Amino acid sequence: MSARDRADAVYETLLSRAGERWVQPRKERTARVLELLDDPQRTYRVVHITGTNGKTSTARMIESLLRAHGLRTGLFTSPHLERFTERIMIDGEPIADEAVADAWDEIEPFVGIVEAELEAAGEEPLTFFELLTVLAFVAVADAPVDVLVLEVGMGGEWDSTNTADGDVAVFAPIDIDHADRLGSTIAEIATVKAGIIKDGAAVVSAEQSEAAAEVLRRVAAERGASIAFEGADFGLLEQNLAVGGQLITIRGLAGNYVEEYLPQYGAHQGHNAALAVAAVESLIGGAQQRIADDIVSEGLQGATSPGRLQLLGISPTVIVDGAHNPHGARALVQAMGDSFDFDEWGVVLGILADKDAAGIVAELAPAAAHVFATAPESDRASDADAIADLVEATGRRATVHESLADAADAAREWAASSDRRAVVIAGSVVLAGEAIALAEEEDWKSGWRA
Repeated sequence: MSARDRADAVYETLLSRAGERWVQPRKERTARVLELLDDPQRTYRVVHITGTNGKTSTARMIESLLRAHGLRTGLFTSPHLERFTERIMIDGEPIADEAVADAWDEIEPFVGIVEAELEAAGEEPLTFFELLTVLAFVAVADAPVDVLVLEVGMGGEWDSTNTADGDVAVFAPIDIDHADRLGSTIAEIATVKAGIIKDGAAVVSAEQSEAAAEVLRRVAAERGASIAFEGADFGLLEQNLAVGGQLITIRGLAGNYVEEYLPQYGAHQGHNAALAVAAVESLIGGAQQRIADDIVSEGLQGATSPGRLQLLGISPTVIVDGAHNPHGARALVQAMGDSFDFDEWGVVLGILADKDAAGIVAELAPAAAHVFATAPESDRASDADAIADLVEATGRRATVHESLADAADAAREWAASSDRRAVVIAGSVVLAGEAIALAEEEDWKSGWRA
């Protein structure tokens, strides 16, 4: 059996478990498996990231900045866009298939032991995400790495990833999402997310609502952790459009970084970069040592954020963004206006049923001349007709398309009729992954076929 076949077999085994949406507020079972494996997550330093939007982009920037320091890095994020190995990166590359299979061979004997204990206690078996987290921790320990940049799966306090102790806890903007699991108010959600703050850690946070900031301050004080907020302690001083991205000036915790090139669009990505720099300053040099200019330049220029304002096609311009909640959709609309110069946007929109479709449509529809409603390839997808109904209720035009390929075809044809039109594909990370694969297959960068 080839290494790829072995890795795919591991993924199929994980998929047979309760899925990522099946979440219990428990981390003890993950901790038990890790204990039997001699706690691999304690063999490297950890930067732990939570928040509602911007987690993955910020994580990727932090990882790139650490790698520019000459450190060997691991990165664990979710979900993936095209293949599951994207979730576990070693030194900036998806983990090798052989490493996945070897890590699972280490883990598998202990899964049975813990499953027997769970059954005896009348508890549910280990889930997909619990075991994927263990797999990531073992694989990056085997690499081995110096630092793991670790994105929370959901929430924080009881998330499987919280079995690791973050030297630095990073908070992207906190907003309402997964209200059924995390709470219906900002303060409740922030309380769950603040659970990643460990005793004596360093905390860096994006600018937050006062309700969220108050929770973070309180928990940091209880844990004896330092805390720095965007705006008060560090921040984005300036950003200007540049070819393929932007030039940004950051006020860090230990110094300023002037006119650094960030190869990503959107004001929010500039803010993510400022948060990433503050996180790295906190890990290396205790927020007292400025990062060398050449390292900052290399780290930011090397940071990629697939599926986030990613250019997929030209003539017409097509971008994809994984915006899957109202906060993300709002940031996308701002970026469409700030970073691109078009009169009309066509929006290919597909949303999963467990997301706030009405909230996403309320943010995106006013910026759309035409919405091409479709559905991601998922059993959790919202019905495209229902999406179109929400759009039409706002007074905007919507058409329904059976598949992403049909919707993208129609949208690109519509946009190609004027050089002042462009297309954005949004609403779901699943849809974003499909779009990236489709754009490559059909070579959208060669332009619209007449």
